[in-house]
Amino acid sequence: MLTLSHLTKRFDGAAALSDVSLSVAAGERVALLGHNGAGKSTLMKIVLGLIAHDAGEVEVLGAAPGSPRARDGVAYLPENAAFHPALTGREQIAHYLRLRGLPASGAPALLERVGLGDAAQRRIGTYSKGMRQRVGLAQALIGTPRLMVLDEPTSGLDPVSRRDFYEILDGLAAEGTAILLSSHALTEVEARTDRMVILSGGRMVAQGTLGDLRRRADPP
Repeated sequence: MLTLSHLTKRFDGAAALSDVSLSVAAGERVALLGHNGAGKSTLMKIVLGLIAHDAGEVEVLGAAPGSPRARDGVAYLPENAAFHPALTGREQIAHYLRLRGLPASGAPALLERVGLGDAAQRRIGTYSKGMRQRVGLAQALIGTPRLMVLDEPTSGLDPVSRRDFYEILDGLAAEGTAILLSSHALTEVEARTDRMVILSGGRMVAQGTLGDLRRRADPP
C-alpha cells in the first residue's frame, strides 16, 4: 500500500529526512515514533502529496503521492482537527460525504461508529478537543480508505476513547486497510501496532516490534 525508498527532503539546506526507506502492507499497522523535529510530519506530508521530496521514490497505492488514484484511497487525520464551530457534527460529516460524491444520509452511522451518535445534533463549537478529534476520525472513515495516515490521532482523547479508537483501527486493519500513525506514546502503540519505525534527526534509526528493539539493545 505504501513504499518509500531512500526518501530525502531538505529545507533551506537542512535535511528533514535522509535516506528513509519503509513500507506498509495491506492490513498492517505501523507506528512512526520520534521526538519533535524527527521528521514524522514531513514524511506524512510527502506521502499525502502536500510537499514534494527531493530524492528517492514514493509509491502510494501503486501511484504517485497526490495523484487522483492515491488521493481516492488515502485518508488523513491531523493532530489538531479543525471544523466550523457553527455546524453540527452531522452537518459537518454530511458536507464531507457530499464532497466525496456519497449520500449525506451516511453521516449518522459514521458519527455513531466513533462514539458521537448522541452529540450528532450539537454544534461543533460545544465539542471538547477529544470530540473534535472523533469528528476527524469519522471524516477519515469516509469511503473505506485503503491507507490511513494519522498524525498523533489520540491527542486529546481520554483513556476510554483511546481504547475505542484503537478498536476501530483494529477492525480496519482486519479488513485490509494499511495504517501509518505517528505517536509519542511508546507504551500506547506497543500493543496496538504491528511494527514501529523510529526516526531521529530525519533518519530511520530502528524498526521492528518493541520486543525486537529491546533484544537489539540488550548486550549479548
